[in-house]
Amino acid sequence: MSTAILTGQPVPGSSIEADLRSLGFDVRSAADTAEAETLLAAVPGEERVALVDARFVGHVHALRLGLTDPRFPLAAIPGAVTAQPAGRQALTRAMARENSAGGGTTLVDSLADRILTALDTDGTEVHRPELGSLVAAVPADAQARNESRQALTAVDDEAVRLKSAVKSRDGFFTTYCISPYSRYIARWCARRGLTPNQVTTASLITALIAAACAATGTRGGFVAAGVLLIASFVLDCVDGQIARYSLQYSTLGAWLDATFDRAKEYAYYAGLALGAARGGGHDDVWALALGAMVLQTCRHVVDFSFNEANHDATANTSPTAALSGKLDSVGWTVWVRRMIVLPIGERWAMIAVLTAATTPRITFYALLIGCAFAATYTTAGRVLRSLTRKARRTDRAAGALADLADSGPLAQGFAEAIKKPARALPGFTAPVVALLGGLAIVLTAALTGFGGPWPIVAAVAYVLTSGLAVARPLKGALDWLVPPLFRAAEYGTVLVLAAKADVNGALPAAFGLVAAVAYHHYDTVYRIRGDAGAPPAWLVRSIGGHEGRTLLVTVLAALLTASQFTVALTALAVAVALVVLVESIRFWVAAHKGGAPAVHDEGEPA
Repeated sequence: MSTAILTGQPVPGSSIEADLRSLGFDVRSAADTAEAETLLAAVPGEERVALVDARFVGHVHALRLGLTDPRFPLAAIPGAVTAQPAGRQALTRAMARENSAGGGTTLVDSLADRILTALDTDGTEVHRPELGSLVAAVPADAQARNESRQALTAVDDEAVRLKSAVKSRDGFFTTYCISPYSRYIARWCARRGLTPNQVTTASLITALIAAACAATGTRGGFVAAGVLLIASFVLDCVDGQIARYSLQYSTLGAWLDATFDRAKEYAYYAGLALGAARGGGHDDVWALALGAMVLQTCRHVVDFSFNEANHDATANTSPTAALSGKLDSVGWTVWVRRMIVLPIGERWAMIAVLTAATTPRITFYALLIGCAFAATYTTAGRVLRSLTRKARRTDRAAGALADLADSGPLAQGFAEAIKKPARALPGFTAPVVALLGGLAIVLTAALTGFGGPWPIVAAVAYVLTSGLAVARPLKGALDWLVPPLFRAAEYGTVLVLAAKADVNGALPAAFGLVAAVAYHHYDTVYRIRGDAGAPPAWLVRSIGGHEGRTLLVTVLAALLTASQFTVALTALAVAVALVVLVESIRFWVAAHKGGAPAVHDEGEPA
């Protein structure tokens, strides 16, 4: 239960007490600062508490935004301030100081606003939501109160709330083809008590049914799969809109939303590949399905690494970024640039239409071409920004990139051994050696016959180059390229070796292995984004790190027959999936139950 302490003299006809109760607050009243401090001390430390001026005039949604958002320890709007358990100490300290200064006299001006000033003076971070046209004021006299009430009635509180439920930045397809009606579905769900997590789960189930329909290999199945994939995407938009509409943000919810998005898309790829094999043409497109997953995952890692490298960099300026900012003022260029990167809405719409109207092979060809173009466009732009940007990257950014690199004991051991001489290497060393090592292993696996020793030699060289790449802090202009280059090398090696095996089941087994490893890499991203730190070191060691897994796969390919290699890949996929899933689920459930700060990651449009 949350508690709201109304301070000051009540105003006849005011709805503030009823408004607070409608938001789930137990309302108590204090006539002066001393009584407010006493009531504050009586509220259990694990509960949310708010101080609200009794003269407050404003929209209920303004109070909702200011007092109920679970993401922020301290938040405030004019006339009201709130604290969750994490911010309680700062609020109590400010209240005690205010009581000492005021001597417990009857309140004349707004205690909540004075407390907010004290918090600002202390340097305490207090969230202030953007209210836009919503009214939130503490009128000083009757005339000001009448003016505030007139402003209140001039704005439709519910219309503003419904509009704000839609993500402020989204792709063209989502903005114009989904959000105009999905917001009403979100409101309908919220009013009936459905939670974002329940809708997220419904979206996953719908996508899995779509994948099953695609796996039938029939034209009717493909049409049903396309329709259900769009329905799954609508629900995927609705879950976030419910969260924004009713401020139901949670650590677990953010993880489920992000994780299920990847699971839905990659399960659908698998369904298409199964359907192609079962259809009349008995077409084997598993290599295309795995290639699409590899390309899409590497695209996301580029996004994550670049953002982590630069989100807290200082002197972070670039002529390229300035040009992009100028283009943002030209409306049509904004939409064109959002569409050509093939964000999730456009991508899923394309997949759904092509599934219903064409074949899985054509669908994957279009997806690979579109994603390759998008990856080239975004990566080239970010390279240009990095090369022209004058920025000093922080230790935190370097640590995040090191975690995203996913280096195992082999690369870490070599990096430790050469740490001192590595300090003398040029700043561009890390991405260059990561690129060369990755190209060497993938090309060697592609250009030699299955079962030969040369991929092992290249894998050993890859271990050494991987260690060299992370031997010094990743603070160079292009060091954010290191994690995606590692992902491309590992996933590409598995793909090529499975294709070279040329036996039934090898590519599906490789698909499963890459999916399990990609889950681990996405999980690392979401932990870093949620300020929860990287996965534990024992987890990274137990699954070998990217270089250890790459070396192991090449050794298995050299020592086993193609059929045995398929079995080994399957066993490795199951083992990795079990380890990373169990640890990931344990961590996120524990974080949710332990009261970790709620997050809501708007995420990348892709």
